[in-house]
Amino acid sequence: MKTKVAIIGAGISGASIARVLSRYENLEVHLIEKAPDVGWGVSKANTALIHGGYDDDPKKYPMRAKLCIKGNRLWHEWVKELQIPHIWNGALIVATKEEDFDELERLIERGRENGIPEMRIVDRDELFHLEPGLTKEAIGALWVPIVGQIGPIPAVIAIVENAVANGVKTHLETEVRGIKVENGEVKGVETNNGFIEADIVINAAGLYADEVARMAGIDYFEIHPRKGEYFLFDDAIPGPKRVLFPTPTPISKGIVVTTEISGHLMIGPNAQDLPPEEKEDLATTRGGLEQVWEGAKKLWPNLPPKWKVIRTFAGLRPEPTGGDFIIKAEEEVWGFINVAGIRSPGLTSAPAIAYEVAEIIQCDLGVGLVEKTKWNPYRKEITHFFMLSPAQINELVKKNPAYGKVICRCNHVSEGDVLEAIERMKFIGVKMPSVDSVKFRTKATTGTCQGSFCRPRIIQLLAKEYNIPPWKVTLKGSGSEIGIGDVKVLVRGDEA
Repeated sequence: MKTKVAIIGAGISGASIARVLSRYENLEVHLIEKAPDVGWGVSKANTALIHGGYDDDPKKYPMRAKLCIKGNRLWHEWVKELQIPHIWNGALIVATKEEDFDELERLIERGRENGIPEMRIVDRDELFHLEPGLTKEAIGALWVPIVGQIGPIPAVIAIVENAVANGVKTHLETEVRGIKVENGEVKGVETNNGFIEADIVINAAGLYADEVARMAGIDYFEIHPRKGEYFLFDDAIPGPKRVLFPTPTPISKGIVVTTEISGHLMIGPNAQDLPPEEKEDLATTRGGLEQVWEGAKKLWPNLPPKWKVIRTFAGLRPEPTGGDFIIKAEEEVWGFINVAGIRSPGLTSAPAIAYEVAEIIQCDLGVGLVEKTKWNPYRKEITHFFMLSPAQINELVKKNPAYGKVICRCNHVSEGDVLEAIERMKFIGVKMPSVDSVKFRTKATTGTCQGSFCRPRIIQLLAKEYNIPPWKVTLKGSGSEIGIGDVKVLVRGDEA
């Protein structure tokens, strides 16, 4: 008889846990997510870095220090197995004052304590050879070559696709409303879509992990949101080749300047602590964006004019009581495992967190894990015809003419890419069609025009494939339906 496991939250942590647990024959794994698609919570908006593990003090934050470097190493395997967009470009922590080198030396010592190889100080000449566009006030830097970047939502999507292919059952648009506990043991999860029986409940609910924990009678920590704001520039704007940090202060790591995985210059984030009740506040602010702009200029003085900005956005990080990750089986409720407070470096740590949870299940809960004889670690990325050679495109179009119809001019996304994305959406259980679900799989609507050209065509394809009127297609889930009036405008624009 299989042990039933319910994972609450399909962000990077929950998805990674689902993938690792899908390796075991004697587990029946359910992945529960209140959003219409995976990765739409904390995982959606961040700096998308695979951190180097030099920042977390192992005495103060032992879980973060341990799991960051483990996660970094695991990502080298996962991006290959799952064909996740990535780059290992390294990071420079830039010194602009002589006293900054004292802090950089402390980071080197901490990195060595955490087991990080190949960190070193570079002098001014080497620094400007690496990044000629840096501020002329730079006098040296700490070079951390193991830092990388990935696409965070493409990563979640890839992991969930692989987990589902290995037997995980998804429950999207499913909000947890209670945890059933009898005689000190977990029995299952109450949701808006009914009761899901479970022997083990894993709380990976991001910003809401404290509220889910309280449903099980566990109330020793609180999560408050920390907002970070960003600028994203047109992809024609040159940015640095490496990830650039200022030398950190006791208060902040500072504003990052980087070229994100799709080729866009990105700056941010700042850090603003919000009260616990403001877990949906994703609004950008004039003051916050000005702080980001001025902070970025200290590293990268020749920022483009603001009319080259194609988007500003904000993300929220779940800051826990005490600051460290909370990953443990709760003694007072057998079968309840908290995976809470997964703030930075949570994206980096996610694969290691997943293996940590598997160990907790086996060692702390005493559930022997039996590996499958035919577990498949591989997943193929969506076609992305624009990344193919002309000969490959011609061959593809012969087999499927839809790949010859470009519907996103900015990112060269074809109708075939969108139709393939829709099939993948259905495969993992996406029931509510949304433009954002296509966006995160194809990059359509993320270019210079931000969807002005391609959005109507995506709506038409979603309506056809889901067999619904166009005005019932949503932008990002329930409450964001296109609307009849909008459809009329879109259609007129399309015909024009």
